[in-house]
Amino acid sequence: MALVSSAELITQAQREHYAIGAFNIENMEMAQAVIAAGTELRSPLLFQTTPGTLKYADPRMFYAIVKTLADEAPIPVALHLDHGDSFARSCEAIRAGYTSIMIDGSKLPFEENIALTKRVVEVASSSNIPVEGELGTIGGKEDSHEVKDKDALYTNVDQAEEFVDRTGCSFLAVAIGTAHGFYKGTPKLDFVRIEQIAKRVSVPLVLHGGSGIPDEDVQHAIRLGMSKVNFATELRWYFTQACRKVLTDGEIFDPKKYGSAGRDAVRDFVKQKIVVCGSGGKA
Repeated sequence: MALVSSAELITQAQREHYAIGAFNIENMEMAQAVIAAGTELRSPLLFQTTPGTLKYADPRMFYAIVKTLADEAPIPVALHLDHGDSFARSCEAIRAGYTSIMIDGSKLPFEENIALTKRVVEVASSSNIPVEGELGTIGGKEDSHEVKDKDALYTNVDQAEEFVDRTGCSFLAVAIGTAHGFYKGTPKLDFVRIEQIAKRVSVPLVLHGGSGIPDEDVQHAIRLGMSKVNFATELRWYFTQACRKVLTDGEIFDPKKYGSAGRDAVRDFVKQKIVVCGSGGKA
């Protein structure tokens, strides 16, 4: 099946009250793991790469990997730029063939965030590519950008409605108490804020920092209006831990040996999160 627009997947999830798991990949093996999990559970999938990952390897390479897997898969698959850090980066991903874009202007003042997001929407819309915007600052670390907990700003409900109306973004990432990376304690999500925002905006909402949030909290957030849930840190952790375990045997030096172990570990993790998101059987 050819790559599809993320809008097809996420709007269906919003309509039917489940969420699409959006899984960040770093290499071929992680991509293979995600597609295997989705195929087994008949779930739509959204692959993501961050700017840091695209500095490590060209977006055209990740597009080629994901497109090759999608072409052979019996499920719908989309490819998304996660936390696009500039207008230029967004255009680069569009040219490479990505089927949706996130432009992260959340660190900018409100008006500047609107201007940047609107500019990306205008360019992407000419290719029918949906754009995810972000309002409010999500704590933790994503690539080289770090937000201290005290500096994390929750999404303002009134501004959320204005932001969506003025930018024309297709999805909205909101700050409601989550963080990137591993949590130092149990995260406390602002469920009331999720419900309030969902009532004020028509576009699907996106939950960032999904790694480490208790499953029941993720499911509660989905019931209140989250239609896309991002997972990144745990995929990296499971992949690396599995590789380390294999490499304790000093006689092993074949990358396929530890790469396949990492792939299996990521596949099992992704299957668990597909079940949490409720997207199994929706392909």
